[in-house]
Parts: sequence; C-alpha cells; structure tokens
Amino acid sequence: MNPLTGPGAWAGIALLALATLAFKLVGPLAAGRVTLPPRLARAAQLLPTALIAGLVATQTFDAGVDDAKVAGVLAAVVAVALRAPFALVVLVGAVTAAGLRAAGVA
Repeated sequence: MNPLTGPGAWAGIALLALATLAFKLVGPLAAGRVTLPPRLARAAQLLPTALIAGLVATQTFDAGVDDAKVAGVLAAVVAVALRAPFALVVLVGAVTAAGLRAAGVA
C-alpha cells in the first residue's frame, strides 16, 4: 500500500489541520491577556514590514536579474519615498515592469 494515500496519511492531514486551527486560535484568545514589553511590542510592529521586504527581495532576485522586475520594484520604492498611497505604489511598479516587458527591454 502506498503510504501517501492510506489511512495514515488522512490521519496525519486531520491532525495537522487540527493543530493549525488550534495554533490560529491561540493568537486572538491570548491577545488581551498577554502584554509585551515595550521593546518587544515595537519589534512585533516592525516584523510584518521586514517580512514583506524580504519576500519582495526574494521574488525580485530569485531567478537571476530580470531588468523589468528590478525596475518595477525601484519605481515602487520611489513611489513609497514620495508617500504615494499603497494602491498607487503597486500600480506604478506593475505598470513600469509591464511597460518595459512590452517594449522588449527586458
């Protein structure tokens, strides 16, 4: 019998699903009861920004340098520096990358 399709696999999937649900419930249930020290609270506020920056860098440079991708990210960075709204930042980056690809630059 294939171990990836037997009853053990389904039991493992069910166990992981329950563990995931329990893990996701811990946050909202403990949010009001747990107070973090100020330094840790500040770090927790900055964590999503660092995570997104890491994901953007990874996706931009993971398969070699794609000039259109890099230009799109740089255009988005300029839009952020000019304090543009988030939707406009995304639009500027996407239009820049798409325009360069359409022009055959990248």
